[in-house]
Amino acid sequence: MVGYAPGAYDMFHVGHLRVLERARSECDLLVAGVATDDVVSSAKERPPVIPFEERLEIVSSIRYVDQAVPDPHVDKYLTWQRIGFHVLFKGDDWRGTTRGRELEAKLARVGVRVVYFPYTDSVSSTLLRRRLSVTE
Repeated sequence: MVGYAPGAYDMFHVGHLRVLERARSECDLLVAGVATDDVVSSAKERPPVIPFEERLEIVSSIRYVDQAVPDPHVDKYLTWQRIGFHVLFKGDDWRGTTRGRELEAKLARVGVRVVYFPYTDSVSSTLLRRRLSVTE
C-alpha cells in the first residue's frame, strides 16, 4: 500500500516529523510530497521561509520517508494521477472543512482513502513565524 503525505514542510518541526512517522506506520511505502514554492505561496498567501530544494532535501533525509517528490499541485487528484497512492495523510485541521470534504469525495471516486492525524497545536510553521517576528 502506497501512502502519500503532502505538505509544505516549511521550517520543519516536530509536528511534521510526527505526521511522517505515523503515516509510515500505516503504509508499505511512504511518499512525501513537498509543495513547490509556487504552491506554498498560492495556498498560504505568503512565500515559504525555506526554499523548495532545501525543504525537499530535508524531507528526503527523514527515515520514515521512502521517497520525497516535488508536489506542484494544489489538487491532490492530479498528484494521484502521477503517483497512484492508495491513502493520503493529512492533519486533522482539514477534517470536516469544505476543502477536506471535497478532497475526500474526489479521491474516494478513485478508491483513495484520506486519513487524518492529530494536528500538533503546540507548534506550526505559522507559530514559528510569529515567534521569530517578535524576537527580531
